[in-house]
Amino acid sequence: MDLLDWTLALDPAIPPLALGLAALAAGLIAALGLLARRRGAALRAVALALLVTALAGPTLVGERRDTLPGVVVLLTDRSASQRLAGREAVTEAARTAMLDRLRALPGIELREAVFDDRESDTGDGTRLFETLARSLADVAPERVSGVILLTDGQVHDVPANPAALGFTAPVHALLTGRPTEIDRRVTVLEAPRFGLVGKRQTLALRIDDDGVPAEKRGPVAVTVRRDGSEIERRRVLSGTRFTVDVDVPHAGDVVVEVEAEPLAGELTPADDRAVVTIRGIRENLRVLLVSGEPHPGERTWRNLLKSDASVDLVHFTILRPPEKQDLIPVGELALIAFPTRELFQDKLREFDLIVFDRYRRRTLLTTSYFDNIARWVKAGGAVLVAAGPDLAGPDGLFRTPLADVLPATPLDDALLAPFRPLATPLGNRHPVTADLPGGGQRPSWGRWHRLSPVVPAADAVTLMTGAEDRPLLLLARPDKGRVALLASDQVWLWARGHDGGGPHTALLRRLAHWLMKEPELEEEALRLARDGRDLVVERRTLADRVAPVEITDPTGATRRLTLSEAAPGRWRATTPADTRGLWRASDGTLTALAHLGAPDPLELAEVRSTDRRLAPLAAATGGAVRRLLAATGDAPMLPRVEVRPAGGAMNGSDWIGLAASRAAVSRGAERHPLAIGLLAAALLLAAFAAAWAREGR
Repeated sequence: MDLLDWTLALDPAIPPLALGLAALAAGLIAALGLLARRRGAALRAVALALLVTALAGPTLVGERRDTLPGVVVLLTDRSASQRLAGREAVTEAARTAMLDRLRALPGIELREAVFDDRESDTGDGTRLFETLARSLADVAPERVSGVILLTDGQVHDVPANPAALGFTAPVHALLTGRPTEIDRRVTVLEAPRFGLVGKRQTLALRIDDDGVPAEKRGPVAVTVRRDGSEIERRRVLSGTRFTVDVDVPHAGDVVVEVEAEPLAGELTPADDRAVVTIRGIRENLRVLLVSGEPHPGERTWRNLLKSDASVDLVHFTILRPPEKQDLIPVGELALIAFPTRELFQDKLREFDLIVFDRYRRRTLLTTSYFDNIARWVKAGGAVLVAAGPDLAGPDGLFRTPLADVLPATPLDDALLAPFRPLATPLGNRHPVTADLPGGGQRPSWGRWHRLSPVVPAADAVTLMTGAEDRPLLLLARPDKGRVALLASDQVWLWARGHDGGGPHTALLRRLAHWLMKEPELEEEALRLARDGRDLVVERRTLADRVAPVEITDPTGATRRLTLSEAAPGRWRATTPADTRGLWRASDGTLTALAHLGAPDPLELAEVRSTDRRLAPLAAATGGAVRRLLAATGDAPMLPRVEVRPAGGAMNGSDWIGLAASRAAVSRGAERHPLAIGLLAAALLLAAFAAAWAREGR
């Protein structure tokens, strides 16, 4: 709109100080004449006033301005709660109709903005006003005519003070959803993030039946699952706090689901389930290292285990070789008495791993103690044997009851020949030896010089070979336990850098943690992980092929994936992770769970349509909150939209208002001097002539 505003300005013909003095002098002359009541004094005062005015240079200035159009933001909420119960269709229909109405309004610039929580995994809920601020970042406050929100009312960043908006225009909300909605939700009140393996953790929860009258609420059936397996069923009262006790069976993520039976007629069953992920943490792993006699490799084992912060090490070294018979009692030779009964009988089950480093039988450990160790292994314990040159000798460990659980049988005396340790094809797929630094088809590892020949047991796997392609590193799983045999005592050569050295730290640490059942080193595993907007499915196996994996998303929909080999022993596939919540994967043998997104997102904390959050802000800005749907009917009811002068009423029974823009831009100006020209001179001369004529009478 083109407007012309006129203002009066001064353009003095003389300096301002001189103009001021002239005005003062004229004023004094006029005042003296009037006080003396001289004839013509009034006319002289008028003439002097005209003279001073002419010197001041009065100018009429006309500014030409164009009023800028007002900016209106139509902000559409496409969060998770807006995708429930047909709200998405209602929102789209209302959006299309409102766009047509706003485009038809004169003097209005329309901006459209969308909030979609699928673009973020923060779990911070619906952030409409952050989106609004970005949309108006380049707009002057006086240009904002109003904001129209298409939402269900579940907005989590509503400013408490309207001044925080940065403008004074009305904020209107058009709500999807019906006032009669009901919904059941499971809320996590307290949950631990971490738990010690083998210990029990307690979760506190509550089931709320929103929109259901209190007299109609009753007991609700609840199912508790851990890592996909049901562990408990019970009935709890709606609206009442209850607790669930869960054991942490392993290290790593333990996924606990608490699911309530659906409520008839509810908005969505998506919030009938709460998922809690507890990170299982082992207490410091207790390792018993028994060195049969001093040798260069002893320090390698000790340094490795001592450097691991997760390991508590108990180390004993037997300093007297068995061939030395000086009849001195052991209690007089040792700095402390070797606590054989305490270690191998009373407190044996407190250890996670026993390492025998070049150990040969002595009278310290009797047959009954080795029998205890064998039974402990079968019940879930772990033993690692680093064999010395006397592995096959009459005092070797294979002459004890421990032979029943060891993964090989010795043949004869040690083989003395230089060799480079090599991973077997199976070892290239096993987590203990796969991808060792410097490995590959031709590893750059240094040579060892001694190997104890062995014959693998039927249930053993050979991960590395040595001289003459004989087994070097073997693993086995007797019953519930695990055992490993390193058929050489020269791993210390790698630690010393001999012939280029080798990955002794990685190898021995992986070996020890596999024996102690570290989940990341399981050779048969199925895992799910998030990679951007994709879900990565990884199957780790020693087999040559894998079965397809069936994926179940949080809505219950399934999809079938065929995995391809990404590396030896690792098979992968990806699929779009377009839904937040608990995902499941199964190949018929193994099952994996992963919860994507925030564990307790605000968006699902409450999903019923409501005006409670937006009503105070709308009222403070002159806006209105209206429902698009009545209790019945599917057609959205849109109010009329009118442009009103700022400061007036902005809503009525069937309409909502937008404030007219108060911003304008200058397009030019016109200047018209008032004290220059024939008319001004004539008025001045006429005034002085009249004064002289009056005085002359």
